[in-house]
Amino acid sequence: MLDLIQKMLGREANGSKQIAKDRLRLVLVHDRVNVSPQFMEFLKEDMIKVISNYMEINEREMEVNLTQTNSSVALVASIPVNRMKRGAVPAE
Repeated sequence: MLDLIQKMLGREANGSKQIAKDRLRLVLVHDRVNVSPQFMEFLKEDMIKVISNYMEINEREMEVNLTQTNSSVALVASIPVNRMKRGAVPAE
């Protein structure tokens, strides 16, 4: 939502370099663990919804990756937290 407002005001948060970097990252993840880039975006969006119930996060700098070793797959997330929401009640 914030990105849409910034685009309307002529302020793009991500330049083409960052967009290309993000797309490449999604392609590499897809190749490594055999999930679609759309799956990764849905996963990231769901994580944002849940985590936002408890804290304010920096969505633009959030990174979510799946990594694979010989025997397992791990979900690795780097989520910058701006502040905790005190007394937050989860949305139903």
